[in-house]
Amino acid sequence: MRKALVLVAVAVVLTGCSGNWGWYVVNPTTPNGYTNVRFLLSGLQYTILLSATAISISILAGLLVALPGLSSRPALRWASRIYVEIVRAVPILVLVLWVYYGLPQITGLTIGVFWAGVIALALSDSAFQAEIFRAGIQSIARGQYEAAYSISLNYRDTMRYVILPQAIRRILPAIGNQIVYMLKMSSLVSVIGMQELTRKANELVVTEYRPLEIYTFLVLEYLVLILIVSAGVRWLERRMRTDER
Repeated sequence: MRKALVLVAVAVVLTGCSGNWGWYVVNPTTPNGYTNVRFLLSGLQYTILLSATAISISILAGLLVALPGLSSRPALRWASRIYVEIVRAVPILVLVLWVYYGLPQITGLTIGVFWAGVIALALSDSAFQAEIFRAGIQSIARGQYEAAYSISLNYRDTMRYVILPQAIRRILPAIGNQIVYMLKMSSLVSVIGMQELTRKANELVVTEYRPLEIYTFLVLEYLVLILIVSAGVRWLERRMRTDER
């Protein structure tokens, strides 16, 4: 019933008859509206590819940063803590601009908009992922480590086969939240010219002069995309709980 009401509400908005509204610009039943919708949707693949690449890298980097933070050596713990605090303190938009405009001057390498976006998003998210992994690993009872060592497992195998599988089950909701967060933050890469969803919407607004209608369509694009991702994460949570039994 709720879904039906939502669809009705969306339909009413999109077909509103007010003279001040111009929903025809995103109406797929008209030639111009169909062209505009295709143009807006053409940024979807870049948003997904950018987000998926950055998230994959950030999860791996976050784990690599979290493990030294759990070390018994103070120097490693401090190095991990300093990295997390510095990276978390920098706004993502500032980081995107710095990577795209500043990093080439430091390294002498030319970085395209896609990889600049990936590096900035992955770098920013890795600090949050590190804290998620650290909390998840610390939540595992000490007896799990002792049981692993009693059967002669080394540190790497203990983490791989005993600790991380249990920790991942516990931190999956938090990782899911970060995935949704990264999908939304990928819109910031539009400022350096990445042709993703937000950039496409900005370009269409310049030609059609209908920001309300076009940005409403953009909201719906992100809404549908994030709902799909959220449903996937919840399905994975249920699957992992079933496997645990």
